[in-house]
Amino acid sequence: QVQLVESGGGLVQPGGSLRLSCAASGSIFSPYVMGWYRQAPGKQRELVAAATSGGSTNYADSVKGRFTISRDNAKNTVYLQMNSLKSEDTAVYYCNLKGVGVDREYWGQGTLVTVSE
Repeated sequence: QVQLVESGGGLVQPGGSLRLSCAASGSIFSPYVMGWYRQAPGKQRELVAAATSGGSTNYADSVKGRFTISRDNAKNTVYLQMNSLKSEDTAVYYCNLKGVGVDREYWGQGTLVTVSE
């Protein structure tokens, strides 16, 4: 089993910044992709950003240029730096770890990000 523990959510004003962290522990396997998804009220869960162990990244169009995903492979940790936040970024953000070539996928418990005055 793999456990994902997220931190860093909270309330921020429009235009502000937040940094999310997600640490993986347990029976870590390699290689894997780590990423962030989000789900706003009444909407489906969507991919925000993902990063491979080799450094390749992928972003949703809505966050390109504002969000940056990074990984510390030695610590099995992924980060999401979120800048220029907008009200539409308000959602529960979930950390995800997915095996490459292995049918294994894990989710964090979610952390709430609220962008509001």
